[in-house]
Formats: sequence, C-alpha cells, structure tokens
Amino acid sequence: METKKKILLLTTGGTIASVPGGEGLEPHRSDVMERELEQLRTYYDIVVDDVMCLDSSNIQPEQWQLIARRVFEHRGSCDGIVISHGTDTMAYSASAVTFMLPNIDLPVVFTGSQLPLSDFLSDGPDNLRTAFAMAASGKPGVFLAFDRKIMLGCRAVKVRASGFSAFESINARYAGRVTNHGLELDESVLPKRSGEARLRPDISEDVFLLKMTPGMKNSVFDMLTAMGCRGIVIEAFGLGGINFLSKGFQGIHWAVERGISVVVTTQCLYDSSDLRVYQVGNRLLKLGVIQGRDMTSEAAMTKLMWAIGQGMEREEITALFDRNLAGEVTV
Repeated sequence: METKKKILLLTTGGTIASVPGGEGLEPHRSDVMERELEQLRTYYDIVVDDVMCLDSSNIQPEQWQLIARRVFEHRGSCDGIVISHGTDTMAYSASAVTFMLPNIDLPVVFTGSQLPLSDFLSDGPDNLRTAFAMAASGKPGVFLAFDRKIMLGCRAVKVRASGFSAFESINARYAGRVTNHGLELDESVLPKRSGEARLRPDISEDVFLLKMTPGMKNSVFDMLTAMGCRGIVIEAFGLGGINFLSKGFQGIHWAVERGISVVVTTQCLYDSSDLRVYQVGNRLLKLGVIQGRDMTSEAAMTKLMWAIGQGMEREEITALFDRNLAGEVTV
C-alpha cells in the first residue's frame, strides 16, 4: 500500500474558515474545516496548525514573518504545506513569503475561498483539494491554488471580489491546472532552486505604493520623505509614463537623491513597464529610478520591502530588481 503524503495545514482565518456572526462573517479556527479534512485524510496524512485567526484585511507584515517562520520550522517534517488564508490580501502574503523563503525545498500552497466552508455551495472544498494535490506534488516553491488553477505566489493577483475565479496569474502562465487528467503542471513555470533553503524574514514597512494620477502634486514626495519612507513603488501610466510638466520629476529626483529607492511599474495589469521607449521613461532612468518591468504591484512592493529589510543599499536594490529570484519578473 502506498504511503500517504504528509501535508501540514497552516490556518490563518479568512472567509474559508468563517461563520456568520452578529456583524457579518467572522473567521474561526480549523474546526469549521473538519468535515472537509476528514475526506482529505483518505488521501493524505494531515496535521493542522492554527497559526492565527484573522480576516486577511488585518494581516500585516508581522504575520507574513510568522507564516514564513512556521513554514521553515516545519519543512523537514512534512512533504508539503497548505496555508488557508483570506483572499483580500493573499497575493501580498504569497509574494512576501516567496521572498522570505529563498530556495524553499517543498511545495508551499496558499488557498482560500469566496464562500465559507459552512455554505453548502462553497468553493472551499474544491480549492482545498487543488491545494493539497499541489502540496503533495513534490515540486518546491510558493504557489497559490484557486479555481482549479495553480499560480506562482509572486504572480497571483485578486481580480474579482466575488467571482469564484478570483485570482489570475499576471504576465505568467499557470504553473498547473486540474483537468480530466488530474493535476497537470507546466515544468517551465515552476521555480528553479539555486541553493539551500533559507529563512530571511526581515522586512521594512517603510515602503509606500503610489498610484500616479493626472495633476498629482509634487509635494506628495516631500510628504513621503518626511514620513520616513525608504522605498516607493509608483504605478505609472502605460509603459511607465509620469507627468514631468507639473514638476513631478523634481519630487522623484529629490526622493532618489535622499536615498529612497523608487520602483516604477505600470497601471496596465497585463503588461510591462519599459522606461526605455519614451522620453519620459528615459528621463526617469537617468534620475536613478528602478524598472519594475512586468511585476505585479504586490510583488514589486513586497520585494522592495524585503530588500530594504535585508539591509541593502539603493545600488544593491537596483541590481536585485534586475534579477528574477522566483519567477516574479521577466528580465
């Protein structure tokens, strides 16, 4: 008889573990999952660890660190790890944990649901089955499983607030799909390990995500500098356009001169920033801004937070953003 794969389930709360309360859905512990876990135990040896019990809107960088530490602590005692998580900030958590666990040596799979497991029509059971199958695949990396799709954790973005196909893999193919042949993986998308698994959870919260809008005042950058920001991710127009006629460049120039790392991405979800195409972009490159290329905003922000947390200087961070660490960017 084939030995069952041992899968650790780390619960963090979220809709998947919620029940109706006096003020709406409230996250509870793993006991609400027990019915589904009993079915899954037919196929897997499951251990449950209730790490926290939070709506994902309340999950902060310190919770990312707790999740990463728990994964690293238990990675030698199981074949794979599933993390149940609320959907609203799951893309941030999955991206952050990706960078905190370089060269992780087993599958780590985030999942959740749009309807709680207590609802008869919940999408939770299907998402759990997909996540457990990926966790048992033996393919290392940090992933997100949703709606029968497997995505790299650093490429996933929540694009729908209520639809069951809540997440999409942005500018990268799916790492896997559930089909009538079972779980089919795309080996070309799976992360390539380049060394020993490490835990590097230090992160800086002094990073701000700024969406560029017409007429934005130059003083925004002064305020961010005064607040102690050490990094700014700018969602620019199109390929990386920023209005320089209203002195927007001057604010960015001051920020860069003061040692702040400024990363420019695009507001166009399914495309890449390329600062070399237009005069505006080339002026930004001369100022010393960093290209975000085709990274998601979640990945760009968490990568910058992680890089600053590792003690890197601006020149080192610029070089880091020219490297693909875990599939988060096309260089």
